[in-house]
Amino acid sequence: MPEVTVGEIVDLVGGQYEGSRDLRVTGIGPLAEAGETHLSFLSNPKYAAQLETSRAGAVLVPADHPGKSARFIRVKNPYFAMATVVTRYFAARPAPVGISLQASVAPTAKLGRNVAIGPFTTIGDGVVIGDDAIIYQNVSIESGSSIGENTIVYPLVSIYERTRIGRRCIIHSGAVIGADGYGFATEGGKHHKIPQIGIVRIEDDVEVGAGTCIDRAALGETVIGEGTKIDNLVQIGHNVRVGRHCLLVSQVGIAGSTDLGDYVVVAGQSGFGGHLKIGNGVQVAAKSAVLEDVESGKVMGAPAIPFREFARREVHLRRLPDLIRRIEELEKKVPK
Repeated sequence: MPEVTVGEIVDLVGGQYEGSRDLRVTGIGPLAEAGETHLSFLSNPKYAAQLETSRAGAVLVPADHPGKSARFIRVKNPYFAMATVVTRYFAARPAPVGISLQASVAPTAKLGRNVAIGPFTTIGDGVVIGDDAIIYQNVSIESGSSIGENTIVYPLVSIYERTRIGRRCIIHSGAVIGADGYGFATEGGKHHKIPQIGIVRIEDDVEVGAGTCIDRAALGETVIGEGTKIDNLVQIGHNVRVGRHCLLVSQVGIAGSTDLGDYVVVAGQSGFGGHLKIGNGVQVAAKSAVLEDVESGKVMGAPAIPFREFARREVHLRRLPDLIRRIEELEKKVPK
């Protein structure tokens, strides 16, 4: 189990701290469960009452937190500081080392320095894998694809031919990248497959959740922009373009040729029709159906409408039973 001193943590996050720098931390836990050798954090004020009863040896708190304690490490953003500490000291997982003798690597593949490849993984002809990439067991990377340096591909991922994946990406188990887009032409009473001959291009620092599918373009590229984070079980159709630093939560579905701008946030189980244009910074609430272009702001509902309009409509709907009751009472008073 890793150990680190509170002093090292304080220096890493640039915090203000008045307690003992020699206290050794062996893990991180929530306030209610942390022990005396654990670091904890307070990022949501609703949990502030737990500070009094928490046994945590040190706690990351906002710089302006009103309480006083020698345990407090005051930082600008406790949640981000916690993530920084976990990444540096506590996030290590068992990973392949070197190239397994049970892996199949094509002679024409080009592997960078310190690449690790697990057993039963298949690397196709002409694949290029950058320095320090980690490819776990049972992964399929088809011919002509490229994987950037420091990218991690977890077990059971399928990467179809000519896919481009950037640096420092994380592809979680069961993801399928580059499968055919859903395209058919109907003729003579039958649906005829349209060959999907484009590719998928994933830029740097993207994370793709488990079970997510990103379809290859019919022509050209399906693109996932730099820094975008995609949750589990998301479906991205052919020729979709997702901008930089977007957040797509579980079970989102995006139909073909829709274009999301930068910093778009889409909550769970929301869907987009095809060929739409979604502007920079748009926020889509959970279970929304976006069927028209959205230039800016927040949308909600099925079909999705601006959030304020949705809120007003909900208020009116909630008043309907009372309004109906009043109308019925008035009708009773009208002479017949």
